[in-house]
Amino acid sequence: MATISLYHGSSRVIAHPSLSLARPHNDYGRGFYTTRKRDLAGEWACQRGNDGFVNEYTLWRDGLVVLDLLDGTHGTLEWVALLLKNRHFDLRLPTAALAREQLVKRFCPNLSGVDVVVGYRADDSYFSYIRSFIENALPLSALEEALVLGDLGEQTVLVSGKAFSQLAFEGYEIAPAERYYPRFTSRDEKARTGFYELLERQQPSLSDLFVLDILREEMTSDDPRLQPRISR
Repeated sequence: MATISLYHGSSRVIAHPSLSLARPHNDYGRGFYTTRKRDLAGEWACQRGNDGFVNEYTLWRDGLVVLDLLDGTHGTLEWVALLLKNRHFDLRLPTAALAREQLVKRFCPNLSGVDVVVGYRADDSYFSYIRSFIENALPLSALEEALVLGDLGEQTVLVSGKAFSQLAFEGYEIAPAERYYPRFTSRDEKARTGFYELLERQQPSLSDLFVLDILREEMTSDDPRLQPRISR
């Protein structure tokens, strides 16, 4: 039976995660958010500057349906559409609200029948970049490059009761803020600084795709101009 080790960073010990207690407005909706990297879970546990806990689990993968957004077959807009569907965004322009609605309609993956979702984690620093994209102020190419620069970290999210039933708690360890908080702030600063540097050196091009181009031309995920760009 195939198993993987998963880690969840938190301010508390979570021995019995439950789908019914999960909050709906996370990156991929209601689910239990974990990572396969212990140190990354430590960063997430200490993101407020306090000591936290790294909870460890074993997941039995047999029979689970996995949507891997980083397997090289999914485009950036699918990831963006999931975020737009589930996370709260302060949209200042009416056109941005329309762009959000249409991107979700055209590009959001169907999670019906999916047990586990694998993909990037959207740190808070990225909300402003996604907002700029759907406000037609940032081309898709710049957003895609920012994803690489930001080193967001990969998360594994359990989104079905079946996945939860195949998850076992193995224990926990204390995550000291002295060790992990500087790593968390460094990662966030790297994302912000790298993005600003990207904007400074970027040269405008007539071939750039903005969100209004994508919507007006009614592009879909199989359009060659939107070939898959994100992968591990």
